[in-house]
Amino acid sequence: MFLSSRSLRNRQRRINDVRAVASFAILTCCSPVLGWALSKDADQPIHIVGKTAEMDRQAKKLVYRGNVRIDQGTLRVVADTIVVEYEADRVVRVTATGAPARYQQQLEGDKGHVHANAREIVYHTQSEALDLKGKAYLLQRGSELKGEVIRYDIVAGKVDARAANTSPVRMILQPARQPR
Repeated sequence: MFLSSRSLRNRQRRINDVRAVASFAILTCCSPVLGWALSKDADQPIHIVGKTAEMDRQAKKLVYRGNVRIDQGTLRVVADTIVVEYEADRVVRVTATGAPARYQQQLEGDKGHVHANAREIVYHTQSEALDLKGKAYLLQRGSELKGEVIRYDIVAGKVDARAANTSPVRMILQPARQPR
């Protein structure tokens, strides 16, 4: 079967779009917020559900709207809107917004779950950093961190939190549990 060059270009664009969505899902599952996510999550199927999905090739964006939910193994992201930005078939930024947007994932071993929420959750894939903006909140093993903005550098393992003008950064640290 002979395909015109226009048909070939359209087919290649559809393939690239699928690659961008797959890259987003792979990056999402492989980037825990605070700890060691279950390694088997990366091998699980990715489910994305939303009321609408649209792609803007010119702007290099995929946009999911309306009760968007991403599940892969124990990872779950829930938001009103999720925007995936990509360049050269690689995801460069994923932004989840909501009232609030939520992230949770089970950690390896007995480390429990990590939970995060904020009005906006931005994952920068190239620098491997996560920004929680607007009433940001992190919870892991009973320890909590709250602030207006929380930035987590996944590679360096650094967390920076900033207060809003009206409320301070708050942290509750739970003592380490001793094995019996």
